Amino acid sequence: MPTIDVMNIQGEKVEQLDLNAKVFDIEVNEHAVYEAVKNHLANRRQGTQSAKTRTEVSGGGRKPWRQKGTGRARQGSIRSPQWRGGGIVFAPKPRDYSYKIPKKVKKLAMRSVLTSKVRDNELIVLDGIAFDAIGTKHAVAALQALGAKRKALVLLDTVDETVIKSFRNLPHVRTAQAANAHVYEILRYDSLIATKEAIRKLEEVLA
Repeated sequence: MPTIDVMNIQGEKVEQLDLNAKVFDIEVNEHAVYEAVKNHLANRRQGTQSAKTRTEVSGGGRKPWRQKGTGRARQGSIRSPQWRGGGIVFAPKPRDYSYKIPKKVKKLAMRSVLTSKVRDNELIVLDGIAFDAIGTKHAVAALQALGAKRKALVLLDTVDETVIKSFRNLPHVRTAQAANAHVYEILRYDSLIATKEAIRKLEEVLA
């Protein structure tokens, strides 16, 4: 069973925490991680590309010239695709790119990235995090004391507006709830900072 030091907000070691081996010490499955990231990015796509077909462009209600006797090619509408300003053949339309992956694959991917964070010494566990008042300086001081890398994800067990707003102005730091954490975000950030209770919530869901 892996263990990790638990720090306070001043960067001092206060205790050791036993991590659940089923979540933080498994064989990393890179393919499951790949599938989870691909799924997340696909679900974020808006699919807003759109062009008009000949039935949607304005005008073209009248036949431009009579069928026979003019010496020109027969035409039915000035909004046919071969005309300037005409419709687009097989025009792209908005579509939904989202799809689902099995829950077991999602959980395996989460366990894999959490395991890799522990093995790469990129997981920092706090006994708790609280500030007396909202202030970016408090957040910066905490990150420096903890030795966190420039890009950091802070996982909280509860919604604390003071903490969230203190970290909000830092461009490379993001706060999230443990219940909403996903593989893509954990991979994006170099340091994962989590409260002890947030770790317990992750273990409860993933173990």
